[in-house]
Amino acid sequence: MARTRIETRARARALQALYAWDMRGGTNLERVASQVWDDLAITPEERRVAGPIVRHVAQKQRDLDAELVEVTTNWRLERIGAVERCVLRMAAAELAIGETPPRVVIQEAITLAERFGSAQSARFVNGVLDALARRMGRM
Repeated sequence: MARTRIETRARARALQALYAWDMRGGTNLERVASQVWDDLAITPEERRVAGPIVRHVAQKQRDLDAELVEVTTNWRLERIGAVERCVLRMAAAELAIGETPPRVVIQEAITLAERFGSAQSARFVNGVLDALARRMGRM
């Protein structure tokens, strides 16, 4: 099997930090991320890529959530499964940062949703992020 790209692994690390933070009821995200990454002995390269995503969620969570609520018709964020909610926040942050092509962000989010959730999670994430990227003018 080919070695997983640093960016792909880093997104999984960001997701793990967001999930731990979500499960703890939204305490300090950057502190939770540091603890999780220290516990898992995450490499500096992965932290360098995952850090800005986590920081963006920490600083802009309300704005990101408001954007997501606009495109998750009939779904309140609290009712969405934790894995899906965290994948959506992570991808929304990466779309907002704007350094990665939207299709790459969406595809990686779909892969993570399927890996940590289900095929149904992946379809849901795909639909929401496609709508979000359009709403943000990224596609």
